[in-house]
Amino acid sequence: MQISVIYAIAGKQPWISLDVEEGCVLEDAVEQSGLLAKYPEIDLNRMRVGIFGKLAKPDSELKDGDRVEIYRPITRSLDDDDDDDDD
Repeated sequence: MQISVIYAIAGKQPWISLDVEEGCVLEDAVEQSGLLAKYPEIDLNRMRVGIFGKLAKPDSELKDGDRVEIYRPITRSLDDDDDDDDD
């Protein structure tokens, strides 16, 4: 079955198309995509993942045509003049 895996990182979104076996789970698809080797910061125990924009667990079984998404942590940088109060 055909699926895709995408990693949402700043400046680029690597998108890998894969042919996987029936019964493939999300975590297996990410491993087969090669993204773990290319982006060692990916930690499926810490990072959220999803299928078509809905959060999913690493053991979620995939269906033909699914798009697996690896979400990067959201961080916020304060500007020098942003002391986080609204005054």
